[in-house]
Amino acid sequence: MSALRILVPVKRVIDYAVKPRVNKAQTGVETNVKHSMNPFDELSVEESVRIREKKSAPGGVEDICVISAGPPKAQDTLRTAMAMGADRAIHVETKEGEDLEPLSVAKLLKSVVEQQKSNLVILGKQSIDDDANQTGQMLAGLLGWPQATQASKVMFEKEGDAVTVTREVDGGSETVRAKLPMVITTDLRLNEPRYASLPNIMKAKKKPLEKKKLEDFGITAERRLKIVKVTEPPPRQGGGKVDDVDGLVSKLKELGAL
Repeated sequence: MSALRILVPVKRVIDYAVKPRVNKAQTGVETNVKHSMNPFDELSVEESVRIREKKSAPGGVEDICVISAGPPKAQDTLRTAMAMGADRAIHVETKEGEDLEPLSVAKLLKSVVEQQKSNLVILGKQSIDDDANQTGQMLAGLLGWPQATQASKVMFEKEGDAVTVTREVDGGSETVRAKLPMVITTDLRLNEPRYASLPNIMKAKKKPLEKKKLEDFGITAERRLKIVKVTEPPPRQGGGKVDDVDGLVSKLKELGAL
């Protein structure tokens, strides 16, 4: 197996513990809140570092590069990824509030993969802001690479370039096998990400962070979808009590459930 050059896309999103609130214009949610790395991307960074630490891949890991497209504050997310163990970072700077759609992100990553000569891309199956779950699949399609989505376990064979991935499906799990280069998207049961220690946070400040623009990759922030309106979900109605089984049956018939 050839040495791995792993590319790990990460995204700065509203922190998972923050309850999003719709803005007054009903065009989106309030973004002036705490942000952090997308939880699924934390899994991707952790898995990449573990592959190196555990020497899982016979050819070893030559490079772990993290990349993020976002406003200047996205650099904090990249520094966190480097504190977790990534070697270097690429920041593709966009304007504040300029969100890229999955297809644009996939095209951007395709160009980066070709420039960086990556042979493995590990990314979260989705980001918790738009929940699109599309970027990994689109990237594999554009590259013409095999893909293993929703990975809960990744294993490298002792000989050759084959990788075996266990993925979660409805009602159980499925095991797939493919050869490098390939795209893997991560699911929650894959691992438990480490916390970035203070010494590693300080070391991350000295690791290389390359700044780029969308134009450097021939990509535009063209939007194909338009958000018409964003509203809060309707409040849930309170439940009711019944005296006996007959009352329950009558109530279910009344609601059209029987």
